[in-house]
Amino acid sequence: MSYPSENMQKPGKKNALYAQSGGVTAVINASAAGVIDACRRHRSRIGKLYAGRDGIVGALTEDLIDISKENPATLRGLRHTPAGAFGSARFKLKGIEQNRAEYERLIEVFRAHDIGYFFYNGGGDSMDTALKLSQIGSELGYPLVCVGVPKTVDNDLPLTDCCPGFGSVAKYVAVSTREAALDVASMARTSTKVFVLEVMGRHAGWIAAAGGLAGRKAGEPPHVILFPEIAFDQAHFLARVQQCVTDYGYCVIVVSEGTHDADGRFLADAGTRDAFGHTQLGGVGPLIANMVREHLGYKYHWAVADYLQRAARHIASKTDVAQAYAVGKAAVEFALAGENAVMAAIVRKSSRPYRWAVKAVPLAQVANVERKMPRDYITPDGFGITAACRRYLAPLIAGEDYPPYRDGLPDYVRIKGARVRRKLATGWKL
Repeated sequence: MSYPSENMQKPGKKNALYAQSGGVTAVINASAAGVIDACRRHRSRIGKLYAGRDGIVGALTEDLIDISKENPATLRGLRHTPAGAFGSARFKLKGIEQNRAEYERLIEVFRAHDIGYFFYNGGGDSMDTALKLSQIGSELGYPLVCVGVPKTVDNDLPLTDCCPGFGSVAKYVAVSTREAALDVASMARTSTKVFVLEVMGRHAGWIAAAGGLAGRKAGEPPHVILFPEIAFDQAHFLARVQQCVTDYGYCVIVVSEGTHDADGRFLADAGTRDAFGHTQLGGVGPLIANMVREHLGYKYHWAVADYLQRAARHIASKTDVAQAYAVGKAAVEFALAGENAVMAAIVRKSSRPYRWAVKAVPLAQVANVERKMPRDYITPDGFGITAACRRYLAPLIAGEDYPPYRDGLPDYVRIKGARVRRKLATGWKL
């Protein structure tokens, strides 16, 4: 895989910038591979392809990576390597009116490096940034084509059937729930009777719902799922746990980090906020487990999936990998077709068999909009998933796409990250 040098570019041919944003996933680099391969195929129309080191932070500080300097084998290996190969960042740009200087700085960097295409791989906040950049570029007389490449394990972006990154997390959670449940069941008579698995999901319970795929029949674990969409009722919850232990001898619980009470207070509110201004969560798993011990006296174990769920490329969903690559590739094709301020969205054509396609949707309809689980995906008692939810989720975890192994471990790649020569006299402090 090679790219033309700058002095070989045709007059008027613009360069492109790709950046990763927010929490990474097991398949975000597959999207990067899609962007890279598409730019290579269209090198008669796109000049150099750069990446922002640590996402938008690299663009602000003019810290760009020259992708053409990477080994072709390394670039091929991106498709099976988890995390953000080029570095990501939790850095939210404020509104144009609030901090115009940041947007003007980005345009200054883009102008200096003749960047006419920007591919931003992230979630809702990132789609908002891409939209604003396209707007201010036009305002400042620097046409910039901005296309969003969706990514979020939370699966909460609108106008897309699912979000790349989610299918693999869902598979990891479903597999982990099933395996842990077998462990607990085998020991329940004389030991642990309750197991709690805490998963990600601030406002939307998609990941927690995926745990429901672990059981096929009534009574099979997980016996309780706690969703952000359903207000937590302690008495109702404890009665359910007690009934499950009575009926089955044990109880497996999957709890979303965003579980909250009737007043909207997160059970695990840590009292701090992250770089995006979101409430910092964590610790709802042990909180729920301790609640069970205090009120019911059952011996318990708990686990927090945390980074493991989003980094588990060794058990990635084949569907997810394919979709992640496809949206990256499509983003480039949309840009070259004249689409601007759009996101590459996945459209479900059918569920059985699962068929899908990629289309462009307006960033203005995606930015800062969260898609939560519909109520009819959650059972009436609020503790499980319905058949409709299972039909939606099942295709997203289908298939295996194992990475190559070496000496018993996945053989992941790391980029060199060769820096692009700076052209601006002034730097930028975050």
